[in-house]
This record gives sequence, C-alpha cells and structure tokens, in this order.
Amino acid sequence: MPQLVLIRHGESEWNKENRFTGWIDIPLSPKGEEEAKSAGEKLKGMKFDKAFSSVLQRATKTYEITAQTAGLKDLVCERDEALNERMYGDLQGLNKDECRAKFGAEQVHIWRRSFDVPPPGGESLKNTAERVLPYYHKKIEPLLQQGKNILIVAHGNSLRALIMHIEKLSGDEIVKVEIPTGVPILYELNDDLNILSKKDL
Repeated sequence: MPQLVLIRHGESEWNKENRFTGWIDIPLSPKGEEEAKSAGEKLKGMKFDKAFSSVLQRATKTYEITAQTAGLKDLVCERDEALNERMYGDLQGLNKDECRAKFGAEQVHIWRRSFDVPPPGGESLKNTAERVLPYYHKKIEPLLQQGKNILIVAHGNSLRALIMHIEKLSGDEIVKVEIPTGVPILYELNDDLNILSKKDL
C-alpha cells in the first residue's frame, strides 16, 4: 500500500509580497523556512523510498529543510523542471493588486482561476498539467505501482495538476482547490493507485 506525500514549498519572499512568482527563482522567507521545519517534524518516523522536487530554490530548500528535520538523510531527491510552478508570463514579478489595477480584477481572476486561459506569455493550469503529468506517469507512477513511498515537494499549480489526476477532478473543480504552504498532504493508495485515504498532516 504505497504512500504519497505532497508538499507545497514554504512561503517565499514573493508570496509574502503578494507577487506573481512563476519561474522566477525566489528564496524562502524566514516564515517559509519555519514552515519547512514544521513539515519535517510531521514526517518524522515516516519512511520514503524516493523524493522529487522542482528545480526552483523555494522547493529544493523546502525539501532540504524538511528532509533534514525529519531525519531522512539518505533519501535521494530527483529534481526536474517538469515540476516547476506554472509560468506566469508577463505577470511574473508584478504585485497582484497592481495587476488588478492594470488589467482589471475580473481579467486577473480569469488568468488565476480558469483552467485553460493562460496569462500573456504564460501557462494555463492545463498547460502546466501537460508537462507535469507525463513526468509523473514516466518517473513517479511506476514507483508507486511497486509499492514505494514517495515524497514530492513542488508548487501550488504543479501540485494542483497532480491532485487533479490523482483525485480525478475536473478542470472546474481543481481551480477551487487551495493548497497551503508547508503542509504535507498524505495519500494512502491501493495497488491500482486509487485513494484509500487522504489527510493533511
């Protein structure tokens, strides 16, 4: 019975400043580092066979702090840009309130919360899923099918893409899912990778 744990990285400096971050490589805030430590405390005593993260430092640092705190010193972590955050294009670096003033609140809401409407020069959640899920099917799913326990540390939208697949949600359903920073989500799966249980740790 494999276990899959998903963690959204701890708060970044731009999360704190309410900016669109996307692929910009922004570090964790002090609060984000504390969130990563808290996640590690919750994983103490758990066994993992492999970990995966994006290549962006807010995810890799969250992984490092979490693993160190949890005592997972021998755990191998594979990093891949397929797990990177959604690319926000022309919105990257802009404060969300500034974007609403510039483009209109309704348009910004559509870019943020629709499934298949990308911001200018960026990715929609549908586009994000189109790069996350092939990687998951190739690299992660076979390990789960072997009964391995897996830890994934990534981002709000790359994790939404995974959750949409794992929980069999529609595009309309997944855009309403909120994923807090630094909170491990534990799935227990059966041999067919259907969900037996799900809980926030």
